[in-house]
Amino acid sequence: MTTSGLLLYARSRTVPRTVAALAATAALAVWAAHGLDAYLDPSRRVPVVALAPLAASALIGAGLYSASDELDRTAVRPWWRRRLVHLLALTALAAALLPWAVLGHTSSFGPPAMIRNTLGCVGLTAASAVLLGARLSWLPVFAYVSAVYVAAAGVHGGSVPAWAWLMQPAGERGAWLVALVAFAAGTVLYLLRGARPEGTRD
Repeated sequence: MTTSGLLLYARSRTVPRTVAALAATAALAVWAAHGLDAYLDPSRRVPVVALAPLAASALIGAGLYSASDELDRTAVRPWWRRRLVHLLALTALAAALLPWAVLGHTSSFGPPAMIRNTLGCVGLTAASAVLLGARLSWLPVFAYVSAVYVAAAGVHGGSVPAWAWLMQPAGERGAWLVALVAFAAGTVLYLLRGARPEGTRD
C-alpha cells in the first residue's frame, strides 16, 4: 500500500476530521473527569469511563462510511488491509488519548478500564457498521451502553454480570475477555465485509 494510496483513502474516509473530533472528545473527557472529585471515590469516574469510549467509537464508526461503495467493491486490490490500518489506527489513537482523563487508580476505573471499554465499544461499532451501515453504527452501541449504565449503576466488582463488562473495574478478567472478543469479532467482520452500503436492503 503506497503512501499516496493511504492519503487518498484517509481523505475519502474523513480521517483528519475524525482525528480532530477524537482529540476534542478526549479534552472533554479530561474536563468532565476533573469535575467529578474522583479522588474522593474512584467509582465517580464510571460515567467518564463508560461514556467517553462510546463517543469515541461513534466517531470512528461514522468514519467507516464510504461514498463510493461500488468502486470499492470493484477495486483490483483487496480493501481489507486499508480497513485494518484505518480501524486500528483510530482505535489506537482513542486508546492513547482517553486514558489521560482518568490517570491514577489503575486497579479500578483508571486508564486500563478506559482502554478496555474503548476496544469493546469500537468492536461493537464496527460490527454495527457491517450490519446497519456506518452512519447508524453508533445506534446499537448507544442503546447498549445506556441500558448497561442504568441497569448496573452502583453495582461493581464480582456482582456485576458479564454483559455489564464496561461497568466493571479494570482488574476483572471476565470484563477484559468480553471486550477483547467484541473487538476481535467486530474487526474481523468489518475487514471481511466492510460497512454496509447506505440505503440498501439485503
